[in-house]
Amino acid sequence: MADDFSYTVEETFGSISESKGGWKTELNLVSWGGRPAKYDLRPWAPERAKMGKGITLTKEELKGLRDLLNGMNLD
Repeated sequence: MADDFSYTVEETFGSISESKGGWKTELNLVSWGGRPAKYDLRPWAPERAKMGKGITLTKEELKGLRDLLNGMNLD
């Protein structure tokens, strides 16, 4: 039995990098398999033809990551 793999990019917030091949690492709001959308950070091929491995976060987890990054000294 094949799994029904579907996703919908509901909102794009922006790209944090782009490779020479045109893949962009983006932060999006994505619904996976018809479930409620979550924040998703992963690389996407041009035209979103393929995707790389990434992380999916709830709103609370994204806030926690933001707070952690804001507290870091990245100089």
